[in-house]
Amino acid sequence: MTEPRYAVGVDLGTTHIAMAAVDLTQPDQVDTFEVAQLVAPGQVESRPLLPSFLYFGHSEETGLGLPWDAARSFAVGELARIRGVEAPNRLVCSAKSWLSHTGIDRRAGVLPVGAPEDVERVSPVEASWRYLDHLAECWEAERSRGDESLALAAQEVIITVPASFDAAARDLTVEAAYAAGMENVTLLEEPQAALYAWIEAAGDQWRRHVRPGDVVLVIDVGGGTTDLSAIAAVESDGMLELHRVAVGDHILLGGDNMDLALAHGLRARLETDGKKLDRWQLGSLTHAARAAKEAILTRSELDQVPVVVPSRGSELLGASLRTELTRAETERVLLEGFCPEVESSARPATRARTGLTQLGLPYAADAAITRHLADFLTRQSAAARDLPGLENASASKSILCPTAVLFNGGVLKSDLLRGRLLSVLNRWLEAAGASPVRELPGTNLDLAVARGAAYYAMVRRGRGLRIHGGTARAYYVGIESPMPAVPGVEPPLTALCVAPFGMEEGTETKLPPQELGIVVGEPVRFRFFGSTVRRDDSAGTELLSWDASELEELAPIEITLPAEGRPDGEMVPIHLRASVTPVGTLLLEAVPLSPVKPDECWKIELSVREQA
Repeated sequence: MTEPRYAVGVDLGTTHIAMAAVDLTQPDQVDTFEVAQLVAPGQVESRPLLPSFLYFGHSEETGLGLPWDAARSFAVGELARIRGVEAPNRLVCSAKSWLSHTGIDRRAGVLPVGAPEDVERVSPVEASWRYLDHLAECWEAERSRGDESLALAAQEVIITVPASFDAAARDLTVEAAYAAGMENVTLLEEPQAALYAWIEAAGDQWRRHVRPGDVVLVIDVGGGTTDLSAIAAVESDGMLELHRVAVGDHILLGGDNMDLALAHGLRARLETDGKKLDRWQLGSLTHAARAAKEAILTRSELDQVPVVVPSRGSELLGASLRTELTRAETERVLLEGFCPEVESSARPATRARTGLTQLGLPYAADAAITRHLADFLTRQSAAARDLPGLENASASKSILCPTAVLFNGGVLKSDLLRGRLLSVLNRWLEAAGASPVRELPGTNLDLAVARGAAYYAMVRRGRGLRIHGGTARAYYVGIESPMPAVPGVEPPLTALCVAPFGMEEGTETKLPPQELGIVVGEPVRFRFFGSTVRRDDSAGTELLSWDASELEELAPIEITLPAEGRPDGEMVPIHLRASVTPVGTLLLEAVPLSPVKPDECWKIELSVREQA
């Protein structure tokens, strides 16, 4: 295989996608790649961000063609976002969140939800593929221009994923990349990419800000998700090492929620004045509220911004609905609704699920980011316990005490929100007897993850500080215990740890020589579990019981193992072997005690790609 010319970092975000590249023949500079996209019918522009929207046009709709595909009937990017406001049932959005939704078949055509019959239905995997394919087309039009050695398929591609993505979502991300022709693919956790971008931007000065004993809390609030991680700095043989020590849940909560909250407040004001809005107008109002919010947060001289919602009638201008978004209203909604002052003992609110519900994403029930942060720091209170020199982080037994914070995500460009989060966090630390946290100087929060991913390619080649992490969870396989049939009682299930927390790629675990049985020749289901909090379980640890907060059941794997000359349905005695392969898949090998051919074994793969 020819050595790649470029390493390309791709931030496959919930609401925006960014791409950056480094020329590996001159690996000293990371460049942002501007992505060509339709911004109006028939009008193509290159911009640093590609909105993560896929729009399917009407049969008679024109202006969706691109220079390399004039007959295209769909749009990706800015025009898709704009057209989706007018026709939301023809729009795919939040594909990244759908990709991690364990309650659906993520390879099934479920998007757009509620689409009319004339709209093509795609899976979350295919939607992700279309985004990546668009990037590949843009790259080839700009960089390769017919030279196959310079095509994106021939480059090293690092795609970022939330640290909280489960194994299946990571695997499906790689599947989408393969479908787009990207063969040399590595996954990197977004918080690590953000820290890599900060190191790259700081140059040699980063050592002034991060020292042995530090725990860096990465708070990433994007358009659709909130992700929390902790990375510890420790001294090893006189050198500084970074270790990712904690990962939070994948929380569907972000800037989109804030825009919708502001829009609902504006709608209430309009309806008080007797002006009713339909679904289409609410979508338009949300878009207008987003623009007004961003203007208020970035321009200190503005006390209010006009908001106009067009009518759907023929007299468009005269029938437009007009109101305004004020600074006081914006700050009240964002601070009280999303960053309220709470104690470190606070927990996210939950609500009872409705028995019948429309197909949709499992959004967070509580919009308060500070409560999710308190829950994360409490659950991960022991994350740095076993690392040397982390006295401040372990100052409290009730919460993990970070010493530095790195903000990431477009939402946190706001001084208002960053200031509130710092204030709340420092109050918790003071109560825990720890020192105040310090903010690491920021980079471009929209582009940091893509740039950090490209920079990581240089780190892999020994030109920078590497973050050690391994698997972000401990992984377990369910083992059913035999018992007589009892009506209404399921056989007891134990969970065998096959990959401990932090297991590195390319390594194998030693499982105890426990004899198990495996069914061949007929469909069986393997149940897997993951845990971000059981950090001390070693390979071979068997759990007879566990709390729901300790283990999360992952999507099962249903498979028929070949009988290899045995009767279908036979129970074959086996031993288990487990390893994490160099590409990041958890490989379970069931080795029969009495093989019918040399080197016989059955392989069951669960993808646990975290980073290279």
